[in-house]
Amino acid sequence: MPGAHDFWTAFGLVLVFEGLIYGGFPALARRVAMDVLRLPEHVLRFVGTGAIALGVLIVWLARSALAG
Repeated sequence: MPGAHDFWTAFGLVLVFEGLIYGGFPALARRVAMDVLRLPEHVLRFVGTGAIALGVLIVWLARSALAG
């Protein structure tokens, strides 16, 4: 099932990047986490929605490049 393979590949990459942040830069990760707690909810919602849109765009472009 190709969809499951893609899902697990993407999930693994998310864990790699998260691990790089927390394992490589723990002080920065703490500071960012504390800063996020101070942000208003509407800012977090805007940034989160933007991240979703950017992620979808990247996946779409990657899939288009591989299909063509």
